Amino acid sequence: MIAIIDYGMGNLRSVEKGFLKMGIDARIVSDTGSIDDARGIVLPGVGAFRDCIKNLTEARLTDAIIRSVKKGKPFLGICLGLQMLFSESEEFGRCRGLDLFKGKVVRFPESGLKVPHMGWNNVRILKRPPIFDNIADEGFFYFVHSFYVVAEDKGIIAGTTDYGLTFTSMIWDENVFATQFHPEKSQALGLKVLKGFGDFAAKA
Repeated sequence: MIAIIDYGMGNLRSVEKGFLKMGIDARIVSDTGSIDDARGIVLPGVGAFRDCIKNLTEARLTDAIIRSVKKGKPFLGICLGLQMLFSESEEFGRCRGLDLFKGKVVRFPESGLKVPHMGWNNVRILKRPPIFDNIADEGFFYFVHSFYVVAEDKGIIAGTTDYGLTFTSMIWDENVFATQFHPEKSQALGLKVLKGFGDFAAKA
């Protein structure tokens, strides 16, 4: 079972439907027991970084997520679920993240760019994660975000995208996969990403 973490923010139903469409058992959960028991966990997120961290903390889910990741359980972060993995965000003032990876979340510059970055854009693969096995380089995925991550360890960057500058749009480090784009909104290619994660979790 893939556990999709419900902490009051995120496109949960679309993510769940995407997994189910690909024949993968995925369930929306909000308790630590289900996270501990799952074969893999998904952390989606939309909205403000500070609110997401606050909700996760108040729901007492933070420790379960960190514990699962450190134990090697397959993890997929989506949009804010990617950003929250890092040390801090500058959105609405400095806010601490989960600090699983060193780095910060910064806002796109306003000069000449429409912010948020919204719509379809391509992902250049720097290192191919197993969940991307059947996906060609430079594929187009759906984005909607005003902030992006700056990772201290460049070795975890699996994909980049250009929007006025080149930003990290995908990371991969052993059992951890995370995307700035929304697979659940990215039609056939996005469903392949969800299927790839489900298959990886089943074998883990």
